[in-house]
Amino acid sequence: MAIALVLALVVIGSVLFHFLSPWWWTPIASNWAYIDHTIEITFWITGVVFTAVLLFMAYCVYRFRHREGVRAAYQPESKRLEWWLAVVTGVGVAAMLAPGLVVWHQFVTVPAEASEIEVVGQQWQWSFRLPGKDGRLGRADVAHIGSDNPLGLDPDDPNGRDDVVIEADDLHLPVGRPVKVLLRAIDVLHDFYVPQFRAKMDMVPGAVTYFWLTPTRTGTFEVLCAEYCGLEHPHMRGRVVVEEAADYQAWLEKQRTFAQLSGPGRASGRAETRLGQGEKS
Repeated sequence: MAIALVLALVVIGSVLFHFLSPWWWTPIASNWAYIDHTIEITFWITGVVFTAVLLFMAYCVYRFRHREGVRAAYQPESKRLEWWLAVVTGVGVAAMLAPGLVVWHQFVTVPAEASEIEVVGQQWQWSFRLPGKDGRLGRADVAHIGSDNPLGLDPDDPNGRDDVVIEADDLHLPVGRPVKVLLRAIDVLHDFYVPQFRAKMDMVPGAVTYFWLTPTRTGTFEVLCAEYCGLEHPHMRGRVVVEEAADYQAWLEKQRTFAQLSGPGRASGRAETRLGQGEKS
């Protein structure tokens, strides 16, 4: 009797904790509300099964408890029960998998109008690359990484000369515009994750993974690494600033290109930038 009561209390406590818990998702800031809906469907299905199984166990413990003079009836198998269990389990599993497959298809089907950016992870910082005026990102390879080329852009690729390089600084995105996020790791596994965007993907050395999203509200959001990448993993953080198109364009015009950061003009370019800043001030 005590065990049956404990099982029932576990069910009641779990349901109350789910509905009354102060810990929940952060307010969404992208188009991926579908991911929230998929998780909610999974919660409901697994929650109903969890509740049904524990209440059934509580019933069995109470109904078939030991009583003097009562013998248990042995029933080795029941094909009817097995069919019911197989069908109900199959429907439940399909109900959890189907929404995820639909969302995954949307997740990897990038809109034609989406612009591209690149996120580069390395122990233990985030860097970013945006296309220049040509709208195309140049080639990159770890073999080209150096002090004046931290992201490994190919110096012989003309498409990369005007790429905007943002090393260990904030990433800015315009609100309401779809963007394809290319993900590259320089050293070990990383995972680019902004909780408010919901979207995330592992970054694998030697490969380029991707996802896409459309920021839906302005604000500053923290970037986390969702894959353990070494001793300083908890401190591998950054920021994404989502802003209106005019503010984004003003920020973009202040950034420096790969051509400005590399080659013979690197030092003079820095001097001109400092001089220009001094004149403005």
